[in-house]
Amino acid sequence: MMFKGVMVFVVATCLTTAVHANDDMIKRGEYLSKIMDCTGCHTPGAMMGKPEPGMLLAGSKIGFGIPQVGVVYPPNLTPDSETGPGSWSEGDIVTAVRTGVRPDGRQLVPVMPWPSYSALTDEDAHSLAVYLKTLPPVGNAVPKMVGPGEKPPAPYLTVTGG
Repeated sequence: MMFKGVMVFVVATCLTTAVHANDDMIKRGEYLSKIMDCTGCHTPGAMMGKPEPGMLLAGSKIGFGIPQVGVVYPPNLTPDSETGPGSWSEGDIVTAVRTGVRPDGRQLVPVMPWPSYSALTDEDAHSLAVYLKTLPPVGNAVPKMVGPGEKPPAPYLTVTGG
């Protein structure tokens, strides 16, 4: 009988510890998203100083014009399956943030500072991914990328080299 009671205590302790670890990871991921300024590019209205309520990290309709690349619009980072990375795994998010490569093999544009984010620790990269997966999904399609010389469908900032 004593063995059964000890097992229940051990299992309950492990489950409680796992829940706290996830809460801590989510808080750490939220903190990282703030200091990495994910909101600055990926929240509608943030680039104009007026982030839209209820649209945290749901993508922006203001893009970046990059020479020889075209105009790209910061995508929706919420786990919406239609307009965001809802089908991406935690590992897919970590890989994209650290290497600039999406699950479909496409390379992220140079305005996404993944080379700097490649220095994230494993724990921090996973915390950010866990946090993004906990956001409420927001259906928000951003304008499609256009190539050099094509007419952009929405406003954009021009990125220049120095």
